[in-house]
This record gives sequence, structure tokens and C-alpha cells, in this order.
Amino acid sequence: MSAAAGMVLTGSAGAQTAKSKSASLPAIKPGSNTSFAALKQIDAGVLNVGYAEAGPANGPAVLLLHGWPYDIYSFVDVAPLLAQAGYRVIIPYLRGYGTTRFLAAETVRNGEPAALAVDIIALMDALKIEKATVAGYDWGARTANIMAALWPERCKAMVSVSGYLIGSQEAGKMPLPPTAELQWWYQFYFATERGRQGYEKNRHDFAKLIWKLASPKWDFGDATFDRSAAAFDNPDHVAIVIHNYRWRLGLAEGEAKYADVEKKLATAPVISVPTITMEGDANGAPHPEPAAYAKKFAGRYEHRTINGGIGHNLPQEAPHAFAEAVVDIAES
Repeated sequence: MSAAAGMVLTGSAGAQTAKSKSASLPAIKPGSNTSFAALKQIDAGVLNVGYAEAGPANGPAVLLLHGWPYDIYSFVDVAPLLAQAGYRVIIPYLRGYGTTRFLAAETVRNGEPAALAVDIIALMDALKIEKATVAGYDWGARTANIMAALWPERCKAMVSVSGYLIGSQEAGKMPLPPTAELQWWYQFYFATERGRQGYEKNRHDFAKLIWKLASPKWDFGDATFDRSAAAFDNPDHVAIVIHNYRWRLGLAEGEAKYADVEKKLATAPVISVPTITMEGDANGAPHPEPAAYAKKFAGRYEHRTINGGIGHNLPQEAPHAFAEAVVDIAES
């Protein structure tokens, strides 16, 4: 998909309607909101999922998916904007975070990407949501990518921070240039028993370090961090995180029931679902350049770079821009 082709999105009547709707979103200062309505719980697949919900129950559904080491509060300012615009907004804790729990003690604490995507499809089934706009960053963007690639009939549209993030164990075997490898230091740390013990012991300090490195210009306060860090006290958090990163390096096995999904993902499938990709101008986390993934999107497509010192946690740092992208692509 060329840059010119990406402009197809803004040239249609539908896109003009979307632009007018997103233009009506009120301005919001990041950090204006500090809480959701009471969290809900629902059995879905192998999990009992904890999630926040906002907006009218009969509104078009939007699923907002967080990353690591973050949680649903990445969307605490995004959700009310979308709810006010008439959307039913669902913000789940991924497996290993917050109030989400495994239903059975014997279930493998598996962090492979396919499992997370299957979790969200199961959540949609449990909530009787046939189709939704999916939006996320980091692990959440990867999950949204997988859903859009393999279950396009369930995805109306997508917003993906840092673009196309579908990978495979085979791709993970390829060495990167030294400067790129350096950015993945924590992945190599997690490959060791010392790393697992270190993350278990120091998960809050570890997460705060990642926040600072990934968003070097984001001046978040202790209250903001502590609000999210509570999600890492989940009893399965360390196991899920360590397995996720070891799986990427081929140091941990996945589950056989996800093998067919992973086989499809290993082909790096093109995504046909209408998409807006986003990037902050100060993202300190590893991320590909937009030109490297533009051709992976075969439908309506647009890329937006958000300026102003915006880092990796884009929806929390630039909630208006993120909500605007969701509305623009959902209404296109």
C-alpha cells in the first residue's frame, strides 16, 4: 500500500462523515480521568475476564487492547470520548493482568500471541458482539493485528499503534543489527532464570523503568503509574510475560491447539480490514518504520504520526488523537 493509496480513506463520502464526527470529540487533557465505572467479569474461553465498559449497550462496539507493562488505564481518557460519541467501549484486562483469571488451575499459563487473540474472540462471543472495531498498542496492537488477519469477519476496522506487529518463532530467529538488539535487552533478560526471578521480585520497578525508556518525554506521576501497576499483582502475570518473550525466541513451546493459528501467522498475512496505524514521535520502544509495513494493509489505510513528544503508550499520552483515529476508521 503506497502513501498515495493510503489517502483513499480521506477521499470518500464515508470518510468525510467520519471526519465530521471525530471533529466533534471534545478536547481532553491527558490524565483528566482516573477511574472507570465498576469493573465487570465474564467467563470467556479459558478465562474469567475482567473488563471496563462505557457507552450505550446498543452502540457499535469498540475493543481497546492494552500492552505490556501497562493495563486498561491506558484508555481511561479514550473511553469517555468514544462513549460520548455513541460507541459501546469494552476494555479488557489481557490474560495475566488485573482481575482476569484462568478458570482452571491446570490450564497452561501461555503467553503466545495466538492465545491472546483467541481470548479476545472468545470475549466477543461471550458478550455477544458479532463485529467490533479493535484498537490497541504493543501486545494489544499485535492481538488486534492477528484478529484482523485471521478473523476479518469479526473486525469492522482497526487502529494499530506501531503498525503491523504479527511475527513468528521462525522470524524471531533472525538476528538484528546490534543497535536493534540492544533495544530488546529485556527479552534476553527474561530468557534466563535470573530474569524470571528478577521480574518476579521487582516487577513494579521493572515496569516503571520500561515506561520511562519507552516514553522518555512523558512526565507521568507516581499516582498514574501505581494505578496501572496494581494490574501486575495478578498471580499469573509473571508466568504469562516470561512465556510470551521466551516463546518469541523459540525458547518456550506453545500449545498444540494454537498450532494452526501460528502456522497461518508465520506467513505474515496481509490485513484487508480498514486500518489506521499510528506512531508517536518520541516512541522509545522497539518499533518498525511505517514504510516497512504499509504494504501489509490491503484495504483502506492511513498512517498518522502524532507529534508533541508522544511515546509508546500513545492512547494514554495522546487520548484525543487515539479516539479521533478510532472514530475516523470506524465510520469510514
